[in-house]
Amino acid sequence: MTAAAETGTRPFSDALVVEPAGRDLYRAVLGTLWNAAGGKVHGGLMLALLTRTVLHRVDEARAEGGADGPPAEPLVVAADFLRAPDPGPVEIHTDVVKLGRTASVCHARLLQDGRPMLTASVTTGRLPDDPPRWTAGLPDMPALPTATAADPSRDHRGPGRTLAKACEMRFDPADMPFAKGETGDATMRGWVRPRGEEPDVLFALLAGDILPPTVFNLGGTVGWAPTVQLTALLRGRPAPGWLRCASTSHTVAGTWFDEDASVVDESGRLICQARQLALAPLPR
Repeated sequence: MTAAAETGTRPFSDALVVEPAGRDLYRAVLGTLWNAAGGKVHGGLMLALLTRTVLHRVDEARAEGGADGPPAEPLVVAADFLRAPDPGPVEIHTDVVKLGRTASVCHARLLQDGRPMLTASVTTGRLPDDPPRWTAGLPDMPALPTATAADPSRDHRGPGRTLAKACEMRFDPADMPFAKGETGDATMRGWVRPRGEEPDVLFALLAGDILPPTVFNLGGTVGWAPTVQLTALLRGRPAPGWLRCASTSHTVAGTWFDEDASVVDESGRLICQARQLALAPLPR
């Protein structure tokens, strides 16, 4: 199996290609387009790849049991990031723990060269069709990028530049004082959408981990801030267009910091909530 073409018109969908390689076993290739700082594969992309594989396995298991109905959709993804894989071949092992009419649970592990890189428990079911009865605490930001929002694909020194070829991103410079050598609150905001296609729930999952780390705005070293654990709740199917993303840290202590991220679509619906524990960049 070879990596999907990295010059294709749909970089996100192309990166999620998996091939069955036996019962509960799948193979994929991590390309270089979705690399984060330091040349490692972006954690949100790995989450989406693992979840795509689980959805396929759950649908297959339901069909084997004679169940019918619409395809499974992700409801919760709880992942532990064990190591950072390099671009190249990986294996994904799945284990269907429960098949239910309302919710199913499947465990999955992503391995490279026989070493576990990422492990996750994915709860699947059907996302709600009805509009929310109540919503509170959504990010206070416009549905579309502001006139002053910067395109990182045109700034080789700005935040998000390593992912700008893989997806469209916009950042308001006022939300990222670290990019100007200044400090501010441990918050981040921005807009994102896939290239060549409309966002789906898997892209919304990736968007929950797309912003630069909030600790950058506190000053100090700007570099790789690896996620240790991330749990994402998927709350709906995104409308076409831009996704607005906002993240904040509640406590930064020692080498550890937390982040709560919200992803809202153009219609104003909350699509993804993600909470993670991560390590601050090491001093240079």
